Amino acid sequence: MHLLKWLYPGLNFKRWMLLFSAGVMLVSLGLALFFNYKYLDLIEEHIFRAVYLWQGSYDYWITTVVGLVMLVLGLGIMLFATRFVIRSVITAVLPDNSENLVDIIYERRRLERGPNVTVIGGGHGLSVLLRGIKEATRNVTAIVTVADDGGSSGRLREELGIIPPGDLRNCLVALADTEPLMEKLFQYRFENGSELKGHSFGNLFIAAMSEVTGDMETALQESSKVLAVKGRVLPASTEYLRLDAIMEDGTLVEGESHIPEAGKRIKRVRLFPERPAPVHSALEALEEADAIILGPGSLYTSIMPNLLVDGVAETLRKSKAIKIYICNVMTQPGETDGYTASMHAKAILDHAGRGTIDCMIVNDADIEEDMLEEYAREGAYPVAVDEDAINALGIGCVKADIINVSDLVRHDPAKLRKIVMQVIYALGPGIGINDYYDISKQIKRAKR
Repeated sequence: MHLLKWLYPGLNFKRWMLLFSAGVMLVSLGLALFFNYKYLDLIEEHIFRAVYLWQGSYDYWITTVVGLVMLVLGLGIMLFATRFVIRSVITAVLPDNSENLVDIIYERRRLERGPNVTVIGGGHGLSVLLRGIKEATRNVTAIVTVADDGGSSGRLREELGIIPPGDLRNCLVALADTEPLMEKLFQYRFENGSELKGHSFGNLFIAAMSEVTGDMETALQESSKVLAVKGRVLPASTEYLRLDAIMEDGTLVEGESHIPEAGKRIKRVRLFPERPAPVHSALEALEEADAIILGPGSLYTSIMPNLLVDGVAETLRKSKAIKIYICNVMTQPGETDGYTASMHAKAILDHAGRGTIDCMIVNDADIEEDMLEEYAREGAYPVAVDEDAINALGIGCVKADIINVSDLVRHDPAKLRKIVMQVIYALGPGIGINDYYDISKQIKRAKR
């Protein structure tokens, strides 16, 4: 059965096996012509004698049957030998995965045919989405915020003058196809020592790679090779940025980590310096995408900073890709207190302009009462889904169970992947906005 896996569609193996077989047949025919059929006559004569001695007579169709048996046997031997030739080569390169070679090739081919997806955001929410999306397509690019100024990332940013590596590290690990030990290593946080305490190994690795290569974008590319990343991780900008918030009472809060601490309703956020230069590869990823996904993640501190980088919002609006916003499940204290789903979407439109969102995915799964009470003590509540208000913004609404409730209410990677891919395949790029009002029915038809 394992041998038959090589005949799976999409492996690009059967066509080359057929070409190899044709070559063998041409070589055989060439040898026959070269020796003037001398050896073919000899073989046929031996077959004739063997059959005659066995049953005392000879029918000419027996030669055809013997030829067919030899053909099938020859093809089987060729397939068997080719498999072991490939396996011998792969064993030298990937000794641990040689037994699963056909599965690896099949999975890689399947993912390479997936849609071109670009995701925008930062924080834990983005890494959760990436863990799911990488199982549906290899053509994924994460554009990550670089306005973080807290924790290990903030310290490295101040000490080394680099863009904060924390969210970039999380995205690399989320897209990685590597051993669990490597993931644990990159996420390991030092607990002892005055200088290293609080730093994660992955942050230090990326910082060191940036020093070695002289460029953060190149550092991320090289780090991706170490982790066998399925896709790309790009910073929205490589400039030293600060995220500021203008509150509704007119006060200004400087620094991403201080915004939630202010305890005031946010009117608008901005970057300093304003309109920083984008990473060119990030703009190209937006232009080439079949689908662009915003979030999930902190509305003002994870998603917005990317949209404020020069050219990002404009490229996003002009893109013909389907643009999907994944709304947070719970409000975020100090950032989105009292926000409904439509208020999340409107905030994005106010900062990035109309045409930034085509479709919005919201959670409609119930959350247990004891969990809600626990969140309420922290000042967080479920985001109310006001579908009519969402539609009034010119945005389609898809309601689905997208959460995994354990100790915390989190988005579920597999559930997110399922609904996101259903939306992409049901609608795709270039769909008129009126079509989104009937989006749920289209997705149901796509399932059938």
